[in-house]
Amino acid sequence: MKFCKRCLYPENHPLNITFDEEGICSGCRVHEEKDSLDWKPRSEKLKKILDEYRNTSGNNYDCIIPVSGARDSYFIVHTIKNVYGMNPLLVTYNKQYNTDVGIRNLANLRIVFDCDIMTQTINPDIVKKITLASIRRMGSIYWHCLAGQTVYPVQIATKFKIPLIIWGAHQGVDQVGMFSHLDEVEMTRKYRKEHDLMGYEAEDLIDDFDEITKDDIIPFKYPDDKELERVGVRGIYLNNYIRWDSKAQHEKMIKEFGYESNYQTRTFDTYNDVDCFNYSDVHDYVKYCKHGYGKVTDHASREIRLRRMSREEGLELVKKYRCLEPKNLKLFLDWIGITENGFHFLIDQHRNKNIWERDEDWKWKLINENLPVNESKDEIEKARLSRMEDKCEFQITPSKRPNYKDDNYILIGKGYYED
Repeated sequence: MKFCKRCLYPENHPLNITFDEEGICSGCRVHEEKDSLDWKPRSEKLKKILDEYRNTSGNNYDCIIPVSGARDSYFIVHTIKNVYGMNPLLVTYNKQYNTDVGIRNLANLRIVFDCDIMTQTINPDIVKKITLASIRRMGSIYWHCLAGQTVYPVQIATKFKIPLIIWGAHQGVDQVGMFSHLDEVEMTRKYRKEHDLMGYEAEDLIDDFDEITKDDIIPFKYPDDKELERVGVRGIYLNNYIRWDSKAQHEKMIKEFGYESNYQTRTFDTYNDVDCFNYSDVHDYVKYCKHGYGKVTDHASREIRLRRMSREEGLELVKKYRCLEPKNLKLFLDWIGITENGFHFLIDQHRNKNIWERDEDWKWKLINENLPVNESKDEIEKARLSRMEDKCEFQITPSKRPNYKDDNYILIGKGYYED
């Protein structure tokens, strides 16, 4: 297995990473643009785009911002509303794996930024049925979340004639360098299907075996091209116009707006996915079972590129977190209604047999541990970036509900707390 000489990404990244003659991956090369581009004219270009979509009549919103109780929601809303003076409508897809921290963060987001918000909650029985189908077909417990999060904002845009949707970072740009920031790629149905949804549109899940009907997939169905063209729906990514640094952005939001962080099971990042029991837990464990690496590799590679962490430090964190068992598997299995043996049987069908094999006890093991080995020290040193920060530490904020045991999915919650 080939690994990048600078970060820790392997060649089997599902978004298709490439390597140059120096052994440095395409993601690292595009990431270099963050330090070489002049971001001032890019932010001015963003302002020009936003000005084109301002609703001067005052009878509608200027744009739509998809949000959750985590990730970069606070930073996006702050940037668009407070910095650029837009009037956004916030929309959120209820992933149903909600933590108490995430519910509070989402409620606080609406309050501190004084924005209207629309939430979509789909019948849990339908969500469970679709999740079982997605586990069987593609080895994913998160397909419904990815589908809902990427289609509900588009549905609202067409329904209420709000053409501009503002997303955060384009994963293909930020992780694997699929495009340059200068390409200014925008949200498309094609990218969503091939990468976010692993090649499956909602219509592809209709099946007698899984008992999924046409009515079941309506909430996940992308509007047709005529609807999109009639409204002129356009989805832009902020990371094409603003130097993206998730860690620094979150820490600013913690300080200014009271964003809450929390420990995550399988990574050192305490900021990004605190709203979900499964994203950095069961979902990430499934990713590890399929591809041999998890979110800790994503986060370590990001911090290496941002010059906060050495490759050696990142590798130690990968070794520490990637093999950890998920804490919340029983909670997920009870929710969906399958046994642990049944779950592992389904996931095992999706393992990459080029990196996994059975040992003499018929247990799965990684071939060569799927870690960088026998590397040239000279090549590693040549690829290394100089450190810009001495330490890479993530904060844990004081809980606003310290005596609450957060151990069950919250379908719908108020998120109220007192300062």
